[in-house]
Amino acid sequence: MPLDQAEKPAILVLAPMPAAPVSAGNRRRLAATCEALTRGGFAIDLAYYAHEDQIYRRFGQHPPTDLVEMERTFRNVFLIEARTVIPLKTRSTAFGIDEWCPDEVGDFVAWYCSAYPETGAVLVNYVFLSRALERVPPGVLTLIDTHDRFAGRQTQYRPFRAEPNFFYTDAAGEAAGLARADIVLAIQAAEAGYFASLSDSRVLLLPPHFPAQTPFAVPERVARIGFLGHGNDPNLFSIGRFIRAWRDGWTPDRPELVIAGEICRSLPGVEGPGVRLLGYLDRLEDFYAQADLVVAPMLMGSGLKMKVGEALSFGRPVIGTEIGLEGFEPVEPAHRCRDAEAVKAAVLAVAADAEALARLTRASEALFTRYAATALAAEAELIGLLTAHERERMSPSPRTRGEGRDDLVVGATSGSEGEGAIQVETRSSAPPHLRLPPRFGDDGVAEALSPRAGRGDAAAEVEGTPRQVVRGGGLVLTCETYARSRPAADPDLGVLVATERRSGHGTAAVYAPQRQRWFARAEAAADGAAPDLGPLDVALSPEWVRDRTLPPATRAALARAFARMQADWETEGRIVGCAGDRLEIETLLPGVLVNGTHPAAAFLVAGEGASEWRLERVTALHRRRIDTYANLTGRLPAPLPVSLSFRGAATGPASGCLLFLTDDGIGRIILPEGTA
Repeated sequence: MPLDQAEKPAILVLAPMPAAPVSAGNRRRLAATCEALTRGGFAIDLAYYAHEDQIYRRFGQHPPTDLVEMERTFRNVFLIEARTVIPLKTRSTAFGIDEWCPDEVGDFVAWYCSAYPETGAVLVNYVFLSRALERVPPGVLTLIDTHDRFAGRQTQYRPFRAEPNFFYTDAAGEAAGLARADIVLAIQAAEAGYFASLSDSRVLLLPPHFPAQTPFAVPERVARIGFLGHGNDPNLFSIGRFIRAWRDGWTPDRPELVIAGEICRSLPGVEGPGVRLLGYLDRLEDFYAQADLVVAPMLMGSGLKMKVGEALSFGRPVIGTEIGLEGFEPVEPAHRCRDAEAVKAAVLAVAADAEALARLTRASEALFTRYAATALAAEAELIGLLTAHERERMSPSPRTRGEGRDDLVVGATSGSEGEGAIQVETRSSAPPHLRLPPRFGDDGVAEALSPRAGRGDAAAEVEGTPRQVVRGGGLVLTCETYARSRPAADPDLGVLVATERRSGHGTAAVYAPQRQRWFARAEAAADGAAPDLGPLDVALSPEWVRDRTLPPATRAALARAFARMQADWETEGRIVGCAGDRLEIETLLPGVLVNGTHPAAAFLVAGEGASEWRLERVTALHRRRIDTYANLTGRLPAPLPVSLSFRGAATGPASGCLLFLTDDGIGRIILPEGTA
């Protein structure tokens, strides 16, 4: 067993993506970096800025975030609510370097550094969070794990006639962000050289280390080739081109292409002869057991393709483009293919030639061996610098101990409840816990930090979870207070419908990963009225707008229960038409909802009842008749006048409140009496 984690020097790692489940390349990078720090003898406090949760909800999906696993993994876990809307598009030529780093992130860092003054280093993931480093006090080492180069990233999309929906900036912005760190970490050598040309900060190469999982062996034959990926644009564009190439001329004697990961949900209709979707798999072993050879036909992207390192660690030969293997320093022609068609040709060549397949396997093994040596040497250099810094901090100098320093007093730049200075709280004396998922660690780390090393069984923890149950109107609502965040449904509790958000800033309670999550299920007895949950501040689940698994009567009762939840915007409306099952309302909508297609759900709440109405059409109006509008979050564009056409089961009341729900938005349209 390693030393008690309370005795280890600590590092704060701040990330806009969760560390579990490890279902995407950036999460794998985060896990690998934390693993390296753990091997170096450091304890990790992980702060998850729930940026990715917001993005998933905005696309109508339940966020794949596992806070329970993260609690098992790290000494402390903090959750920073993503209250500010992250812009996915910009009218400028590039995003400003700080547009994706709102005040709440810096406020957390300031609070943390006051509450945990013994922490010797703060590492942020991505240069667009570098602004948070300005809140780190002197004497604490600051690092940026860049992941990618972001200056000019949008130019990669031009050949595909598309626009990026992720961050990009210009060279001046990237340079300004890098300058905020003492150490800049680059995932591959070419980007290390680029960052060094932009910044005076010390740039270190840190390729992720992939512990060998399976020894290389030449496949008997190539029956299946595999691609594993997340549903991001570079993966979608690249595998889309490769699927078209692979299908062309496919016959049953050729290998089958199997695709796994979250990308599968973004590839509807591609299955057919020669192509099969495996979906999301919890265990990497289950994918690599079905792939004799792995392809990386990448046509765009920067950084380092984690899928390649992962495949090599499982002993699989790889064929890919130059972009796909960038950072691995390949020499084999099959590792430097020009495009998707060249990848296909290389696959067919080795599938038909046993000796060529053996050469490819040996070349892939040699590539992995060279890469692993580079990664471990880079890791040792970083750990050496961190250890030297920690030793210097712990020297007897009063200045390095922080004595007599008043520059550790920090204040808030934003927040609620009129708070001024951020409060420092006394922490529990219980020893912290630190464990890494076994498959991501080498044997020593995995054994010492296994999930059974002191926190017990997850199911047992759920049994003791505080729960509140309310019922009425054929609806049963259960509120669970726990860090369990991944399930979108529970066999006993029903469907997840909402997650409460914590307000405020600057206290440990605000940043705790535990949240109140509301599950709903139908009840045969419809006695009494639906409960009134009051003005909850919640993030809604996909059940409301997309999934709609609950019966109509239960959904209506659910809307009545949540009728007073905090809205993002509020306005008034006039009923301008009402006949039979049709309803026409003149009102205002946030400008972003007027153009394009935006899935929505609408519930008309009046008295103790509610009814669901199906939105059929949004018609923009030239003349504005409604003046009352409140942007309650300050994060929405200006409103535009519209006419909303609905259809329901029966004629609605002449007044009430219309809940207008979109994937990650809550609107309230008040229909005063006498407006019909």
